[in-house]
Amino acid sequence: MAGKRKYELKQRAERLEETRRRITEATVELHRTVGPAATQISEIARRAGVQRVTVYNHFPDEASLFAACSAHWRGLHPAPDPAEWTTIEDSGERLRLALYALYAWYRETEPMTSNILRDAQTIPALGAAVESSIGRYMAHIREILAQPFSARGRRRERLDASVRAATDFNFWQALASLGDRDAAELAATFVEIAGTR
Repeated sequence: MAGKRKYELKQRAERLEETRRRITEATVELHRTVGPAATQISEIARRAGVQRVTVYNHFPDEASLFAACSAHWRGLHPAPDPAEWTTIEDSGERLRLALYALYAWYRETEPMTSNILRDAQTIPALGAAVESSIGRYMAHIREILAQPFSARGRRRERLDASVRAATDFNFWQALASLGDRDAAELAATFVEIAGTR
């Protein structure tokens, strides 16, 4: 009898996990195509094949839904790992490698990233999620890219501002038509000028 009960509990847990996955995937696709601000719970439920109340049972607030979607998306589209860049001493080589990897990731994730960054301005829970995930990641990248330069004072301010610009998603969009390698080369040159003059 205990074995049967254990089996039933396991089956129930698997069904719950499957339902949660379907809700998450439906939400991710809506965020990618129309954006979080235009995503309706009724449409998430319809696409996931569940009732609205089921969505709320699994995700009682926006923050929990955004966290699940973010984790799912990052699993499918991992951001470049900056650890390998820290082994490159040459500042120009480090910049070019990092910016090329970052720009290729931006290209791969452009519709979603564009929607998320746009809607984070108007949805507080999304803004907080973006700041705690992509915000921290970008701050870490910027630190790694500025580190090899020995700029101080006003030149350091210019360097930091140029690194912020070069790693910004909107900056990449402005250069995207060049292709990611040429865009990375141009952006790296921009940072180098700011860091050495």
